[in-house]
Amino acid sequence: MRISELSRRSGVPNATIKYYLREGLLPPGRATAATQAEYDETHLRRLRLIRALTGVRGLSVAAAKQVLDAMAEHRGDTHELLGIAFGIRPAGTGAPGTADDDRSAEHPEAAALVDAMGWSVSAGNPARQIIDRTLQTLRSLDIEYDWQALLPYAELAERTARHDLDRIETITDPLEKAEHAVLLTFLLEPALMALRRLAQENESTARHGGDGPASTARPAPPEGHGP
Repeated sequence: MRISELSRRSGVPNATIKYYLREGLLPPGRATAATQAEYDETHLRRLRLIRALTGVRGLSVAAAKQVLDAMAEHRGDTHELLGIAFGIRPAGTGAPGTADDDRSAEHPEAAALVDAMGWSVSAGNPARQIIDRTLQTLRSLDIEYDWQALLPYAELAERTARHDLDRIETITDPLEKAEHAVLLTFLLEPALMALRRLAQENESTARHGGDGPASTARPAPPEGHGP
């Protein structure tokens, strides 16, 4: 396909595509003339992934290029590819969480939670730091909360993660799989939080819906005594 068709199908303007080509985010097409080239479905999928990384994950063009380069390096390793797409693996060299990189002691509560769940999680996963900081903040506000209180949430998260991976398991193309991983992770998070709010209201209604003051609506006047 020509660049105009690539632009139409991807939703990315011509000028942006040319910029991605210059910056090396998008590989060159097959030259058909001095100033013309043909592009294929691989370019289309890569453009969609670039858009997911920059628009959804909010990465800069330079950071997106690092991620894409790391994905290309691990193209045949689905676990590493998804780790990079999810933002768990760094876009640099090597994956965290090896025996020589065990930093779990820095986040002891997250480590205890991971151990209790029997999860295989890298020591460098940034979620560990978030968990420990959140629990520390709660306690600083006199809310007694520790990692054990998170276990029911962890069980729900495990089921959610299984569902996420099931959704992309049938996709065979690595770039398309990575794109879907990014979209499912980052676009769905606000909706998942919204579902929690809806469920909380529903549960509160079920438990306390009849606890409020009596209705203040004006009663109907007795028959024959209307205004």
